[in-house]
Amino acid sequence: MGESHGLPVGEIAPAHRFDIARLGDCLAAHLPDYDGDLVVQQFQGGASNPTFLLSARMGYGPAQFVMRKKPPGPLLPSAHQVDREFRIMQALRDTPVPVPGVHFLCEDDSVIGTAFYVMDFVPGRIIFDATLPGLANEDRGAVYNSFGETLAALHQVDYAAVGLAGLAPQGDYIARQLRRFIKQYRAAETETIADMEILIRELPGCVPPDRRIAIVHGDFKLGNMVIHPSEPRLAAVLDWELATIGDPLADLAFSVLPWHRGIGGKGALTADSVATGIPTESAYIGAYCRRTGRDHIDGWNFYLAFALFRLASIMQGVYRRVLSGTVASDFEAVNTAPALAAQGLALLHGPSRISLD
Repeated sequence: MGESHGLPVGEIAPAHRFDIARLGDCLAAHLPDYDGDLVVQQFQGGASNPTFLLSARMGYGPAQFVMRKKPPGPLLPSAHQVDREFRIMQALRDTPVPVPGVHFLCEDDSVIGTAFYVMDFVPGRIIFDATLPGLANEDRGAVYNSFGETLAALHQVDYAAVGLAGLAPQGDYIARQLRRFIKQYRAAETETIADMEILIRELPGCVPPDRRIAIVHGDFKLGNMVIHPSEPRLAAVLDWELATIGDPLADLAFSVLPWHRGIGGKGALTADSVATGIPTESAYIGAYCRRTGRDHIDGWNFYLAFALFRLASIMQGVYRRVLSGTVASDFEAVNTAPALAAQGLALLHGPSRISLD
């Protein structure tokens, strides 16, 4: 087993195997310089769309690409939309938001069993631990600055000008998201979670008024970023399957969850983190507000609770797929949704957690 982006790559999991020769034929049809010698390895992290490293001989020499495909088996409604990922990265190609170049989308299930797309492999590092271990203090601060700068840049993109005006249906984003994630949660439900039931009842009545509209990533976290191999800046933003047109503060709230808990067990940011070069939550949010022309944020606790509710719904889906054996990575059969729901409910009714001073 080798490594790429700091992530282990190895053999394709049995549940995700496909006809590599047919994939090679597809690459030959879509990549003009493709010259064979295809080797496919699977990235061993993540619980969403299976991702593969493609190594091949091209007319100009050896090259690497990345393929993302839908998982096998029954899927939750509106989940795992690789076509959506492809379209969004294609649209963002010439914007300040760094994304991998995309080559083609194949929606013919007869090729490898599910829809998939192929994009450039972007060299760099993927770091899941929000404390950024191993980096110098000044580099930690620079990475978080680039992280926040990239999020603000995304929210400033004119979505109509890049061809994404039709990305989302008409209607209120928060209401759409609540319906979607309640539906996904119900489809993956394995037990009754009392705090989720309360959030489902109470969140709709707490939505702040006067919200902006922008492209939102939907899962904006360090684990979905490629950090430049030698510089403390983002080289690419990955995993766009939840992206849509909606409320940018929902994205911002999701991006600050490491200041509230250790996502995936990779360490929470605390008051002591500032001594290691990482900004405080307030400093990070304040910088975002300056970049996007805001002087305040209304309803911040709602956005935090909403972010945790969404994450709880997502993790309930992961837990269901772990139980069914369709997750290729080493996720434990432990449901984190109850703890996430409890924290979201506590924040929804707790004291204000934001200060831009």
